[in-house]
Amino acid sequence: MAAPPLLSLEGISKSYGAVRANRGIDLTVDPGQVHAILGENGAGKSTLMKLIYGVETPDEGRILWKGRPVTLANPADARALGIGMVFQHFSLFETLSVVQNIALIVPGSRATLAGRIRDLGREFGLEIDPDAMVHDLSVGERQRVEIIRCLLRAPDLLILDEPTSVLPPQGVERLFATLRALRTKGMAILFISHKLEEIRALCDVATILRAGEVTGRLVPRDHSAADLATRMIGRNIPPPAHPVAHDLGEVRLELAGLDHAAEDPFGVSLSGLSLAVRGGEIVGIAGISGNGQKELAALVSGEIAQPALRRDTVRLMGQPVGDTGVAGRRRLGLAFVPEDRLGRGAVPEMSLADNALLTAHGQGLVRRGFIARAAERAFSARVIAGFDVRSRGPEAEAGSLSGGNLQKFIMGREILLSPKVLLVAQPTWGVDVGAASDIRQRLVAMRNDGVAILVISEELEELFEICDRLHVLHKGRLSPSLPTRTTTTEDVGTWMIGGRAA
Repeated sequence: MAAPPLLSLEGISKSYGAVRANRGIDLTVDPGQVHAILGENGAGKSTLMKLIYGVETPDEGRILWKGRPVTLANPADARALGIGMVFQHFSLFETLSVVQNIALIVPGSRATLAGRIRDLGREFGLEIDPDAMVHDLSVGERQRVEIIRCLLRAPDLLILDEPTSVLPPQGVERLFATLRALRTKGMAILFISHKLEEIRALCDVATILRAGEVTGRLVPRDHSAADLATRMIGRNIPPPAHPVAHDLGEVRLELAGLDHAAEDPFGVSLSGLSLAVRGGEIVGIAGISGNGQKELAALVSGEIAQPALRRDTVRLMGQPVGDTGVAGRRRLGLAFVPEDRLGRGAVPEMSLADNALLTAHGQGLVRRGFIARAAERAFSARVIAGFDVRSRGPEAEAGSLSGGNLQKFIMGREILLSPKVLLVAQPTWGVDVGAASDIRQRLVAMRNDGVAILVISEELEELFEICDRLHVLHKGRLSPSLPTRTTTTEDVGTWMIGGRAA
C-alpha cells in the first residue's frame, strides 16, 4: 500500500463571528513536496496556516498527520509532531537576545545554540548575531531568526511565509538550493509568497484560495506568472505605467553628509549619507536588511534627532530639520509608512478609526481638543474603500486584519494626508500581487502630481518598477545615484553585497 500523505486536511472550516475565514478546505501535502498556497490578502492563507500549526482550532473538519487524525491544541503539539512555522507577524520576545529566543524552543546550552545559529546562518545566507537583542533588529533580521529557529528543530513540515524578503537576489537561489536539498531528504514545505516567479521556480504544486475556499490546484511551472495572478485574484492586472519623470520640482528632502553613531552595540552607524529627492520623482533605497535602513528611516522621519549644530544635515522643504521631531516634520508636509506594521505603523488593540487618528488628526478629526468621531469614522471608511482593505469596517481592531490588509490601511492613511514628501519603508511587504500593483501605481501617480517620494525596499523588482533612480545602502554607506533605466539588477546586487565601494 502507498504511504499516506504527510498532512491531510478534510473539510476544514473556521469562522470569526460572521466572517468565514476558511470554508470546507481539503488539502494534502506529501513528504518531499514543496507546496505553495496562493491567494490575495484576506483569502484565508494565514488562518489556514494557524490551524495547521495549532494556533487556532477548526470549527469543522479534521486534520490528519501521516494518516492518523490529530488534535492540535497549541503550537507545542504541532512542533512535537514535526511541524515548524515562520509567521508573517513574528513571535519573538523583543527584550531577549536572538539565542535566548531560540533557547525557549530549541534545547541546548546557549554556547552550543550560538554556534549552531552561526553555522546555519552561513549555510543558508541568513547571517545573524546570536547575541543581538531582538528589539534592535530590523523586520528582515527578525525573519532570519524565525527561519533559523525552525530549521534547528529539523521539522518534517516547514511552513514559510514570505521567506525571501530578507535576501538579496544572489541569496534567493542559495536559499532555494537549500530548500531543494531539504526536499530530497523528505522534508515537506508549505510555501507562501506573493512573488509568483519564485512559486514557479520552486514549488511542485499550488493550491489557490479565494474568499476562504479552494478554487484550484495546479503545477505552477506549467503556468505563467500572469496566469497565476489572474487565477489568484480573479482579474487581470494592468501592466505598470511609469513614464520618464519630467519637470522635476525643487529639492524637498535632502541629506547632506549625514552621520549617525549607533548608540546600540548591535545597531548600524551611518557615514556621510548624501542624497536629494525632488518633487515629481521617486528615489529608492536598496540593500540587504540590517545595513542601516532602520536608522536611515528614523533619521528622516524625525524619530532620531540630530544635535542642533548638525541640523543642516537633514533638510525638508528647504528648511533644516535635523534637530526637529516627528510632529514638526509632519507639519512641514512629511508622511511616513514604517516597515513595522504592528507597534509603529498601528496599535493592534485599537480600532482602525482610532489608528487613523494617530497621524490624520489634522484632517478635521479633532475639533476644539475633542475627537470628532463621525469625521474619524468617515476618514477611515475612505481609506478602507479606496484601498480595498478587507475588514469589518472602521471599528475593526487593527490586530484582527491580515498583514497585507493592515499594510494597505496604513499606506492609504498616509497617502490621503496629501503629503509633500512621502517616506515609505517596505511598501508592499506581505501584500498580494494585485494590491501591490495598486499601491505602486498610486505612488507613481503621486510622483506625477509633484510629490517627492523616498522608498526603502528590499524588493528589487519593486524599486525598478517605480523608481526613477536609486541608491544602495551597504554597511551604513550609500552608493552613488543609479538611474533605474540604465542600471541592471546585477549591478545593484553587486553593490548590495559590497562588491563595489561607496
